[in-house]
Amino acid sequence: MPDVRLHPDPAAQPGAPSLCDPAAARPEQSVGQPAPEVRPLTRTGPLALEVATSMRDLEALGPEYERLNRITLNGLPFALHEWHLGWCRRWLNCNPRVRDDLAIHVVRDAVGICVGLVPMLRSVRAFGPLRVCALNMLGPDQALSEIRSPLIEPGFEEPVAAALEQHLAATGDWDWVNWSGISPRFALALKAHGELVFEDPQHSYVLDLPRSWEELRSSLKRNIRESLRHCYNSLRREGIGFELAVRTERNEIAEALERFFELHTQRARLAGVPLHPDHFRDEGRRTFLRDVCATLAARKVARVFELVIGGEVVASRLGFVVGQSLYMYYSGFAPRWARYSVTTTTLAEAIKYAIACGLASVDLSPTRNVSKLRWSPREVTYEHAVQLCGGRRGKRARLLYRLARGAGEGFTPLASLLRPFKRQRD
Repeated sequence: MPDVRLHPDPAAQPGAPSLCDPAAARPEQSVGQPAPEVRPLTRTGPLALEVATSMRDLEALGPEYERLNRITLNGLPFALHEWHLGWCRRWLNCNPRVRDDLAIHVVRDAVGICVGLVPMLRSVRAFGPLRVCALNMLGPDQALSEIRSPLIEPGFEEPVAAALEQHLAATGDWDWVNWSGISPRFALALKAHGELVFEDPQHSYVLDLPRSWEELRSSLKRNIRESLRHCYNSLRREGIGFELAVRTERNEIAEALERFFELHTQRARLAGVPLHPDHFRDEGRRTFLRDVCATLAARKVARVFELVIGGEVVASRLGFVVGQSLYMYYSGFAPRWARYSVTTTTLAEAIKYAIACGLASVDLSPTRNVSKLRWSPREVTYEHAVQLCGGRRGKRARLLYRLARGAGEGFTPLASLLRPFKRQRD
């Protein structure tokens, strides 16, 4: 039998929260104190919208992020307060040709409770006398922030959409809005108040977890069961043992990230397989990931799963425990171990870890491919729509948007002129 074990939990002592406990990713709650009296609130009435435009404003929104992440059952690290702070500190105004301003739309109900957070960037590009203004969801860098979503309290999608559209109509100093990562329900609410052009949606793949690995395995299709059998048997036949090390502490995550970067690069350079870009070849991206993982490690959110054989880390995958879900981020492996399907083994062991921790799901991340679909996951749709400014300005906006996207043969040469004005991490 291969040597399979989970990394020891240093917090597993009387009175200490387990690192496998999803509650460890949330702020501590007082124990032994009587619950405060809860009075019913009347939350009907008009909503108030304010726009946070500075880093200080963003920093002060921590409690609002915390509440909405909790009540929306968010499982995405990219919607966390720490992720947005880290992104802005690293990338805001990284291109001198593009003026980025924070535009965190904060929507509150009649009693002041935040019911919606729509984090955006207001990006202005100037071409001589011509000025272009676009609103994008915060973190417009699909390689890092894979899904960029607003946080809307369930049941408030329509009034939040109405408040946003009223605000946009009142300002009118924008050319287009890129609505990405929005739920179908919120998309319909926006469409009822504004003219949206829907583009291809983004899909993510979520594996709902049963109570045991055996129960999950028995429910899988034959192809993935055979693949798992190959993963384990190929090592067992050659007498090769392995272990899964789950890095959770800040210092060990820092060390594991350097190994991950190397393995991620090795995977990208492997020939004869589907292309996997090296998303972290740039030192700036590596620094961002180091910083945000260090911050999230303090909340027991960050994970690095390492498959270790004979003292060597042969495969690595990053993960984030957010709420009741484990989000699986990028991976890497040593090419000489590819014939043993070590990436599949690492994922399977991470899923076992999530089940042992009592988590509800594993998010296999966006992009549709066989390695995810064979697990028979649930498909989650994130709509993407473009809203162009109306009136006379809308005609110019439509042309400029097509230029920026390089749509049509006649626009491609002109679009190349806009490349110096792209944000460095777009």
